[in-house]
Amino acid sequence: MAHFPVNHPARPLYRVLSGLIGLYILVFGVFGVFQTWGEGLFGRDSDWALGLRTNLAFSLVSVVFGAVLLVGASRRDNLGHYMNLTAGVVFLVTGILMMSVLQTPANFLNFSMSTVIVSLLFGLVLLATGLYDKVGTAEHAEKERQRRYHPIGER
Repeated sequence: MAHFPVNHPARPLYRVLSGLIGLYILVFGVFGVFQTWGEGLFGRDSDWALGLRTNLAFSLVSVVFGAVLLVGASRRDNLGHYMNLTAGVVFLVTGILMMSVLQTPANFLNFSMSTVIVSLLFGLVLLATGLYDKVGTAEHAEKERQRRYHPIGER
């Protein structure tokens, strides 16, 4: 079984990072909705919001996803941990899939290479925050502290 650090000392920093990413995605989605309102849902026009190319479908998905990430970052329990892990994988997979169809008609979210890079970067950061923001009981935290600060030979 994989070992996720429990009660990591930098957990608040990781929650802030995931919250900032969620806020950026939410603001990007809102600007994108206003920019592309009235156009086709999966339009392939040259509409840009906050430096990334978008269409109405991608903007609407971004509003929902940004709000979900903000909720996950505001939670102090393991729900945020699982949400960040899931969001990291979703961003990485989406970035790779959209990069593979970038210059084809299958690019239904109107990605550009800059959007792919941001998606992959956000995926890596969210995956890292998900790996280090797991919450445990006080007893578990003490065991983790003992394991972290005392070599095996001293036990």
